[in-house]
Amino acid sequence: MGLTLEILGLIIFLGAHVVVSLRERRDALIANIGRGPYLGLFSVASIVGLLLLGYGFARYRADGIVPLWYPPAWTRHIVVAAMWPASIAVVAAYIPGNIKRILKHPMLVGVKLWAVAHLIANGDLGSIILFGSVLAWAVYDRISLKRRSDPGGPPIPYGGLSNDIIAVVVGTIIYLAFGLVLHPLWIGVPVFGSAEVVT
Repeated sequence: MGLTLEILGLIIFLGAHVVVSLRERRDALIANIGRGPYLGLFSVASIVGLLLLGYGFARYRADGIVPLWYPPAWTRHIVVAAMWPASIAVVAAYIPGNIKRILKHPMLVGVKLWAVAHLIANGDLGSIILFGSVLAWAVYDRISLKRRSDPGGPPIPYGGLSNDIIAVVVGTIIYLAFGLVLHPLWIGVPVFGSAEVVT
């Protein structure tokens, strides 16, 4: 049951984000129902997808994971190391400076780092489906960005070194907050000082 809900949540959440990349279909949908209802529909689909995904994954873990392979214990350190630059990259997407200028799409870079690191450290079916699906979407979205002819949303002006410093500081705070408090609280697995596999 948990795995089914996780997959359903992934389909809804990632499906909503794939629609965004299909510009002609997205524009036709906006023309039919209006921009406000479209944004509302997208938000509802994203929230429902995330809730189903989170609940389903938690149920799957509670019912007993389905191991496919057993990653070495040291692979958890890959996750711990990768999540710091991933957090900074995600923040740099919203506080653009030289980091964004170099990475071009730092949000997707952060998502891909998160997914790859967690795939390396988790060998159970539910985790592979979760992180593999998100990684596949991020790769697809990056490819689709290269092929889009429209500019998308209004560009956020680039800052300089000061924005990079802010992105690093805020990203580091988020990284530490998630590692020390939120991951153990929400996922039930400690990040720092544990030999357990990070999920």
